[in-house]
Amino acid sequence: MQYQISDNVASLKGSAIREIFKIIAQPDIISFGGGIPPSEVYPNEELANIAEDILKNDYIKALQYGVTEGYAPLAEKVTSRLNRQNIVKEKDSVLIVTGGQQGIDLCSHVMLNRGDGVAVECPSFVGGLNSFRSYGAKLYGIPVQDDGMDLDVLEDTLKKNDIKMIYTIPTFQNPTGITMSLEKRKRLLELAKQYNVLILEDNPYGELRFSGEDIPTIKSLDDEGYVLYVGSFSKILSPGLRVGFVCGSSELTGRMTVVKQVTDVHTPMLTQMMVNNFLEQYNIDEYIARSCKICGDRCATMIRCFEEMVPDFVEFTRPNGGIFIWATIKRDVDAADLVKKCVGKKVAFVPGSAAMYDETIISPSFRLNYSTVNEEKIEQGMKILADTIKAEIK
Repeated sequence: MQYQISDNVASLKGSAIREIFKIIAQPDIISFGGGIPPSEVYPNEELANIAEDILKNDYIKALQYGVTEGYAPLAEKVTSRLNRQNIVKEKDSVLIVTGGQQGIDLCSHVMLNRGDGVAVECPSFVGGLNSFRSYGAKLYGIPVQDDGMDLDVLEDTLKKNDIKMIYTIPTFQNPTGITMSLEKRKRLLELAKQYNVLILEDNPYGELRFSGEDIPTIKSLDDEGYVLYVGSFSKILSPGLRVGFVCGSSELTGRMTVVKQVTDVHTPMLTQMMVNNFLEQYNIDEYIARSCKICGDRCATMIRCFEEMVPDFVEFTRPNGGIFIWATIKRDVDAADLVKKCVGKKVAFVPGSAAMYDETIISPSFRLNYSTVNEEKIEQGMKILADTIKAEIK
């Protein structure tokens, strides 16, 4: 049969990051390409015991259908946790979703018609970009500065175009690691109000701070329903459980619930119950603190390697948290070529072109993850990267 694929999907390309996962599965690869927390802090024994207990003593509930909104005890705990950060407002509700990616996709499904404009950070998270593309949205790239999105460019874009939504990862942004300043967060919210545009605030890395002071979320500053907040347990507990959450106006989350009913009915009950019971029995903040310590040490090692090994014509970010460093070669080059050469030498990372709003853009930048590789491997991999840059780029 000759399939006639929809226009929305026919133009989509597979995630370059997912393709790199196929490469990093090889045991001899030094991978800076992932986007996950340190595996050393996975509470595998605790989760194994929790799963065993559920399947022995509460298996009917775990193996049955559940309500689309989410397992009520978990939703209550998530709401309580968000309340401590002033995120949940009077007319808000929390929806449990199958990972933060589904939260982004449900919002896209509810909000976007074909041709609607979405302002996105440039560079940005490819999963978000592809979600918007799958609904036929037109993407407008807004440069990321040292303190976050360039709001002058954003305002000009809002003035000249029909923008339906603004997508941002304001804290330890993927892929740059940059954090938006409080001043910019306040101004961004004012722009959203002025132009009647929804802000989709994606915050998977916000709790992984290893230096500096916390900055309030944009959602915490909003009392009028202009921000939809997406969070996840993927970076603070386990990415494989696929449990995330959305917080926003009940009007909007209600629509998202209807869409979720025809998407996956509900997030798997077993994994929801596992996360809920973990939150009941253990202090998740202790696990987060361990992740932050490991990430901070490994980030410092990678930065030192940049300073000592990599040529001066390569600039790089210095994050205060999260799991990524963004590097830019100040030459007229395509970093994808560098990635290919380094993969041949058993070092993998992500080319910047994967994070561009326009897939035709050739980028001299690349993303490095430091959270999943120990200090010794970081030094080995960075030496190979530095030597390859010196040999290939003048």
